[in-house]
Amino acid sequence: MSLLQSYRLRLRRKRYRLRSLRKGRELRSVVNRTKAIRPNDLLLFSTLRNERVRLPFFLDYYRSKGVGHFLFIDNGSEDGSAAYLGEQPDISLWSTQGSYKASRFGVDWLNRLQARYGHGHWTLVVDPDEFFIYPFCDTRPIQALTDWLDSCGQRSFSAMLLDLYPKGPLDAEPYIEGQDPLEIVHWFDSGNYTISRNHLYNNLWIQGGPRARAFFPDTPKAAPSLNKIPLVKWHRRYAYVQSTHMLLPRGLNKVYEGHGGEMTSGALLHTKFLNTLVEKAEEELERGQHYADSREYRAYHDHLQNGTVLWNRWSEKYINWRQLEILGLMSKGNWA
Repeated sequence: MSLLQSYRLRLRRKRYRLRSLRKGRELRSVVNRTKAIRPNDLLLFSTLRNERVRLPFFLDYYRSKGVGHFLFIDNGSEDGSAAYLGEQPDISLWSTQGSYKASRFGVDWLNRLQARYGHGHWTLVVDPDEFFIYPFCDTRPIQALTDWLDSCGQRSFSAMLLDLYPKGPLDAEPYIEGQDPLEIVHWFDSGNYTISRNHLYNNLWIQGGPRARAFFPDTPKAAPSLNKIPLVKWHRRYAYVQSTHMLLPRGLNKVYEGHGGEMTSGALLHTKFLNTLVEKAEEELERGQHYADSREYRAYHDHLQNGTVLWNRWSEKYINWRQLEILGLMSKGNWA
């Protein structure tokens, strides 16, 4: 990278940090329990809207993995999400009626809270339909992973977004509050992925899976990106650029081995494809607050109206993280 490009990226990072300060004024504190955060706590940050039915299992899952405190931004929920979160003793909650789109799809809000409360902590940024798995997650908490990353001097950790889906129509089995969504959506594509490298930000760009083949068959380059860096040892000078796909400084995006071998990595089990998606797609189309004029939700709406089924004879049934390592979708690297 040239000195000029490096300088421009530093200016861009400074601009994103200034944006987060300005956009942070849109956040209203509902319940602030951050004084209870301990120095070594793992912190989870998330932005949501109308996800009440998902929250009980989501919270139980991440508590069991060792999250010490949750910091949520509620963007105008109307289903009781905010009231439910406000009752939880390990949660701090902010609300906003601000534009999700104008905050760079929530990134500015999250950058602000992470700068204020995440400095010096390992922070995990996930949506309520994402479940972080990593090597040995069946026997070790996330702190075991972050302790090892600290010992290696590694500040960030990647996790490919893996779309899970049911065998039949999405609305065939209703999701019940408190239920493990993997009881319904436990199939995935084991192949059908493309990987390229973004030379400016030094991150990988992954696309494919069921969303590319079912919702964007004619324009696969328009399919959602699946590369994520959700776990970071945060510093107040860091900034997410686009969702959790990439960060600045760009060294945080070097979460892959460029000269042979494999770096340790995880996956985010993406449970979007429940019966709740049909109503969600209609709501988000009406709001028009998502990327590229809500292109993704428009594709969901159009195809789901026609009864699209994501399962096919090449679908693989999810078992555990070791299965994903065998398939090359994540790796334990040299962590033993």
